[in-house]
Amino acid sequence: MVRSSVPRKILGVIPARFASTRFPGKVLAHIAGKTMLQRVYERASLSAYLTSVIIATDDDRVYSVARSFGARVRMTRSDHLSGTDRVAEVASAEDAEIVVNIQGDEPLISPAAIDAAILPMVHEPELVMGTLKKRIEDPREITDPNVVKVVTNGSGDAIYFSRCPIPFEREKSGGTPYFKHIGLYVYSRGFLLAYSALPVGPLEAAERLEQLRALENGFRIRVVETEYESLGVDTPEDLERVSRLFDASILQGMGNG
Repeated sequence: MVRSSVPRKILGVIPARFASTRFPGKVLAHIAGKTMLQRVYERASLSAYLTSVIIATDDDRVYSVARSFGARVRMTRSDHLSGTDRVAEVASAEDAEIVVNIQGDEPLISPAAIDAAILPMVHEPELVMGTLKKRIEDPREITDPNVVKVVTNGSGDAIYFSRCPIPFEREKSGGTPYFKHIGLYVYSRGFLLAYSALPVGPLEAAERLEQLRALENGFRIRVVETEYESLGVDTPEDLERVSRLFDASILQGMGNG
Protein backbone atom coordinates (compact mmCIF):
# COMPACT_ATOMS: atom_id res chain seq x y z
CA MET A 1 0.00 0.00 0.00
CA VAL A 2 1.27 3.47 -0.91
CA ARG A 3 1.42 5.76 2.13
CA SER A 4 0.62 9.43 1.67
CA SER A 5 1.33 12.59 3.57
CA VAL A 6 -2.37 13.31 4.26
CA PRO A 7 -2.46 13.68 8.07
CA ARG A 8 -5.74 11.83 8.62
CA LYS A 9 -6.61 8.18 9.17
CA ILE A 10 -8.64 6.98 6.21
CA LEU A 11 -10.16 3.51 6.22
CA GLY A 12 -11.32 1.62 3.15
CA VAL A 13 -13.99 -1.02 3.79
CA ILE A 14 -15.04 -3.61 1.22
CA PRO A 15 -18.42 -5.15 2.14
CA ALA A 16 -18.44 -8.69 0.75
CA ARG A 17 -21.51 -10.90 1.05
CA PHE A 18 -21.63 -14.41 -0.38
CA ALA A 19 -25.34 -14.19 -1.12
CA SER A 20 -26.40 -12.51 -4.36
CA THR A 21 -29.75 -12.77 -6.11
CA ARG A 22 -28.39 -12.91 -9.65
CA PHE A 23 -24.93 -14.36 -8.99
CA PRO A 24 -24.46 -16.18 -5.66
CA GLY A 25 -20.86 -16.32 -4.49
CA LYS A 26 -19.70 -13.81 -7.08
CA VAL A 27 -17.09 -12.23 -4.77
CA LEU A 28 -15.28 -15.60 -4.78
CA ALA A 29 -15.50 -16.08 -8.55
CA HIS A 30 -12.10 -16.27 -10.22
CA ILE A 31 -10.67 -13.69 -12.59
CA ALA A 32 -7.32 -14.55 -14.19
CA GLY A 33 -6.28 -16.82 -11.34
CA LYS A 34 -7.48 -14.74 -8.39
CA THR A 35 -10.86 -14.27 -6.75
CA MET A 36 -12.77 -11.09 -7.56
CA LEU A 37 -12.49 -10.19 -3.88
CA GLN A 38 -8.71 -10.34 -4.02
CA ARG A 39 -8.69 -8.25 -7.19
CA VAL A 40 -10.77 -5.53 -5.49
CA TYR A 41 -8.62 -5.64 -2.34
CA GLU A 42 -5.38 -5.36 -4.28
CA ARG A 43 -6.64 -2.48 -6.41
CA ALA A 44 -7.96 -0.59 -3.37
CA SER A 45 -4.67 -1.14 -1.55
CA LEU A 46 -2.91 0.87 -4.28
CA SER A 47 -4.73 4.02 -3.15
CA ALA A 48 -2.33 6.76 -2.07
CA TYR A 49 -4.60 7.98 0.73
CA LEU A 50 -6.12 4.89 2.33
CA THR A 51 -4.18 4.07 5.50
CA SER A 52 -5.90 0.68 5.85
CA VAL A 53 -8.26 -1.60 3.93
CA ILE A 54 -10.60 -4.09 5.62
CA ILE A 55 -12.96 -6.67 4.10
CA ALA A 56 -16.30 -6.89 5.93
CA THR A 57 -18.32 -10.10 5.61
CA ASP A 58 -20.84 -12.30 7.39
CA ASP A 59 -19.80 -15.49 5.62
CA ASP A 60 -17.16 -17.98 6.81
CA ARG A 61 -16.17 -18.86 3.23
CA VAL A 62 -15.46 -15.25 2.34
CA TYR A 63 -13.62 -14.76 5.63
CA SER A 64 -11.39 -17.78 4.97
CA VAL A 65 -10.52 -16.73 1.43
CA ALA A 66 -9.75 -13.16 2.52
CA ARG A 67 -7.40 -14.42 5.22
CA SER A 68 -5.70 -16.73 2.71
CA PHE A 69 -4.40 -13.81 0.64
CA GLY A 70 -3.39 -11.76 3.67
CA ALA A 71 -6.24 -9.27 3.86
CA ARG A 72 -7.54 -7.69 7.03
CA VAL A 73 -11.06 -9.06 7.41
CA ARG A 74 -13.82 -8.58 9.96
CA MET A 75 -16.85 -10.80 10.58
CA THR A 76 -20.00 -8.70 10.88
CA ARG A 77 -23.62 -9.28 11.77
CA SER A 78 -25.73 -11.12 9.22
CA ASP A 79 -28.86 -8.97 9.60
CA HIS A 80 -27.61 -5.76 8.00
CA LEU A 81 -30.02 -4.29 5.47
CA SER A 82 -27.30 -2.71 3.32
CA GLY A 83 -23.61 -2.64 2.65
CA THR A 84 -23.51 0.80 4.26
CA ASP A 85 -24.66 -0.69 7.57
CA ARG A 86 -21.97 -3.36 7.31
CA VAL A 87 -19.32 -0.71 6.66
CA ALA A 88 -20.60 1.30 9.64
CA GLU A 89 -20.24 -1.71 11.95
CA VAL A 90 -16.59 -2.04 11.00
CA ALA A 91 -16.01 1.71 11.25
CA SER A 92 -17.46 1.76 14.77
CA ALA A 93 -14.53 -0.37 15.98
CA GLU A 94 -11.87 1.69 14.17
CA ASP A 95 -10.45 5.14 14.88
CA ALA A 96 -10.34 6.35 11.28
CA GLU A 97 -11.66 9.86 10.66
CA ILE A 98 -12.78 9.13 7.09
CA VAL A 99 -14.31 5.87 5.83
CA VAL A 100 -14.58 4.77 2.19
CA ASN A 101 -17.17 2.22 1.09
CA ILE A 102 -15.62 0.26 -1.80
CA GLN A 103 -17.87 -2.11 -3.73
CA GLY A 104 -16.75 -5.73 -3.60
CA ASP A 105 -17.86 -6.48 -7.15
CA GLU A 106 -15.69 -3.96 -9.03
CA PRO A 107 -12.39 -5.75 -9.70
CA LEU A 108 -11.20 -2.93 -11.97
CA ILE A 109 -11.70 -0.20 -9.37
CA SER A 110 -9.30 2.67 -10.01
CA PRO A 111 -7.04 3.67 -7.09
CA ALA A 112 -6.91 7.18 -8.58
CA ALA A 113 -10.71 7.38 -8.53
CA ILE A 114 -10.73 6.40 -4.86
CA ASP A 115 -8.19 9.13 -4.12
CA ALA A 116 -10.16 11.72 -6.10
CA ALA A 117 -13.26 11.03 -3.98
CA ILE A 118 -11.25 11.24 -0.75
CA LEU A 119 -9.44 14.54 -1.34
CA PRO A 120 -12.38 16.97 -0.86
CA MET A 121 -13.14 15.30 2.47
CA VAL A 122 -9.53 15.88 3.55
CA HIS A 123 -9.36 19.51 2.50
CA GLU A 124 -12.89 20.49 3.58
CA PRO A 125 -13.49 19.00 7.05
CA GLU A 126 -17.08 20.29 7.09
CA LEU A 127 -18.01 17.80 4.35
CA VAL A 128 -19.62 14.61 5.62
CA MET A 129 -20.08 12.61 2.41
CA GLY A 130 -18.60 12.33 -1.05
CA THR A 131 -18.92 10.24 -4.19
CA LEU A 132 -18.08 10.16 -7.93
CA LYS A 133 -19.65 10.87 -11.30
CA LYS A 134 -18.64 10.15 -14.89
CA ARG A 135 -19.78 11.84 -18.07
CA ILE A 136 -22.13 9.59 -20.03
CA GLU A 137 -20.78 8.70 -23.46
CA ASP A 138 -23.33 6.09 -24.54
CA PRO A 139 -26.69 7.85 -25.18
CA ARG A 140 -28.57 4.69 -24.27
CA GLU A 141 -27.46 5.08 -20.67
CA ILE A 142 -29.35 8.37 -20.33
CA THR A 143 -32.72 6.60 -20.39
CA ASP A 144 -31.59 3.36 -18.73
CA PRO A 145 -33.15 3.24 -15.23
CA ASN A 146 -30.35 0.95 -14.08
CA VAL A 147 -27.85 3.75 -14.72
CA VAL A 148 -28.26 6.33 -11.96
CA LYS A 149 -27.85 9.93 -13.11
CA VAL A 150 -26.68 12.86 -10.99
CA VAL A 151 -26.80 16.64 -11.29
CA THR A 152 -24.62 18.96 -9.24
CA ASN A 153 -24.42 22.66 -8.40
CA GLY A 154 -21.54 25.04 -9.10
CA SER A 155 -19.68 23.89 -6.00
CA GLY A 156 -19.81 20.24 -7.07
CA ASP A 157 -22.41 19.24 -4.51
CA ALA A 158 -25.22 16.90 -5.54
CA ILE A 159 -28.60 18.45 -6.30
CA TYR A 160 -30.29 15.15 -7.08
CA PHE A 161 -29.75 11.52 -8.09
CA SER A 162 -32.31 9.79 -10.29
CA ARG A 163 -32.97 6.77 -12.44
CA CYS A 164 -34.65 9.16 -14.88
CA PRO A 165 -32.79 11.40 -17.34
CA ILE A 166 -31.71 14.56 -15.50
CA PRO A 167 -31.67 17.31 -16.55
CA PHE A 168 -34.62 17.19 -18.94
CA GLU A 169 -33.76 18.84 -22.26
CA ARG A 170 -36.87 20.77 -23.25
CA GLU A 171 -35.54 21.77 -26.66
CA LYS A 172 -33.37 18.69 -27.29
CA SER A 173 -30.28 20.59 -28.34
CA GLY A 174 -28.06 17.61 -27.64
CA GLY A 175 -25.44 19.79 -26.01
CA THR A 176 -26.32 19.11 -22.38
CA PRO A 177 -23.85 16.82 -20.61
CA TYR A 178 -25.26 13.94 -18.60
CA PHE A 179 -23.42 12.31 -15.75
CA LYS A 180 -23.86 8.90 -14.20
CA HIS A 181 -23.22 8.15 -10.57
CA ILE A 182 -20.29 5.90 -9.68
CA GLY A 183 -21.20 4.03 -6.49
CA LEU A 184 -18.16 4.64 -4.33
CA TYR A 185 -18.86 6.55 -1.11
CA VAL A 186 -16.69 8.49 1.30
CA TYR A 187 -18.01 9.40 4.76
CA SER A 188 -16.87 11.19 7.83
CA ARG A 189 -16.89 8.53 10.56
CA GLY A 190 -19.45 10.34 12.71
CA PHE A 191 -21.88 10.82 9.84
CA LEU A 192 -21.56 7.19 8.75
CA LEU A 193 -22.34 5.90 12.23
CA ALA A 194 -25.47 8.07 12.35
CA TYR A 195 -26.58 7.44 8.76
CA SER A 196 -28.78 4.36 9.26
CA ALA A 197 -30.81 6.20 11.93
CA LEU A 198 -31.76 9.01 9.53
CA PRO A 199 -35.39 8.82 8.38
CA VAL A 200 -36.09 7.42 4.92
CA GLY A 201 -37.83 10.07 2.86
CA PRO A 202 -40.27 9.77 -0.05
CA LEU A 203 -37.59 10.38 -2.69
CA GLU A 204 -35.38 7.53 -1.45
CA ALA A 205 -38.44 5.29 -1.22
CA ALA A 206 -39.53 6.15 -4.76
CA GLU A 207 -36.14 5.93 -6.49
CA ARG A 208 -34.72 3.16 -4.28
CA LEU A 209 -31.48 5.14 -4.00
CA GLU A 210 -29.96 5.16 -0.51
CA GLN A 211 -27.81 8.24 -1.14
CA LEU A 212 -30.96 10.37 -1.37
CA ARG A 213 -31.35 9.92 2.39
CA ALA A 214 -28.52 12.37 2.95
CA LEU A 215 -30.02 15.00 0.63
CA GLU A 216 -33.53 14.62 2.05
CA ASN A 217 -32.16 15.19 5.53
CA GLY A 218 -30.27 18.34 4.54
CA PHE A 219 -26.71 17.01 4.19
CA ARG A 220 -24.35 17.85 1.32
CA ILE A 221 -22.75 15.23 -0.91
CA ARG A 222 -19.65 16.34 -2.80
CA VAL A 223 -19.50 14.71 -6.24
CA VAL A 224 -16.12 14.51 -8.01
CA GLU A 225 -15.87 13.87 -11.73
CA THR A 226 -13.73 10.91 -12.79
CA GLU A 227 -12.80 9.14 -16.00
CA TYR A 228 -13.15 5.78 -14.26
CA GLU A 229 -15.72 3.60 -16.02
CA SER A 230 -17.47 1.45 -13.44
CA LEU A 231 -17.57 -2.20 -14.48
CA GLY A 232 -19.42 -4.03 -11.74
CA VAL A 233 -20.02 -7.77 -11.85
CA ASP A 234 -23.68 -8.67 -11.33
CA THR A 235 -24.01 -11.73 -13.57
CA PRO A 236 -21.81 -14.56 -14.93
CA GLU A 237 -21.85 -12.72 -18.25
CA ASP A 238 -20.38 -9.64 -16.55
CA LEU A 239 -17.67 -11.85 -15.10
CA GLU A 240 -16.71 -13.13 -18.55
CA ARG A 241 -16.58 -9.58 -19.90
CA VAL A 242 -14.37 -8.33 -17.05
CA SER A 243 -12.14 -11.39 -17.24
CA ARG A 244 -11.34 -10.56 -20.85
CA LEU A 245 -10.12 -7.13 -19.73
CA PHE A 246 -7.47 -8.69 -17.51
CA ASP A 247 -5.15 -8.97 -20.46
CA ALA A 248 -1.62 -7.87 -19.53
CA SER A 249 -1.53 -5.10 -22.14
CA ILE A 250 -4.76 -3.56 -20.80
CA LEU A 251 -3.64 -3.78 -17.18
CA GLN A 252 -0.73 -1.44 -17.89
CA GLY A 253 -3.11 1.50 -18.15
CA MET A 254 -5.48 0.67 -15.31
CA GLY A 255 -3.91 2.93 -12.69
CA ASN A 256 -5.38 6.15 -14.05
CA GLY A 257 -8.87 7.51 -13.82
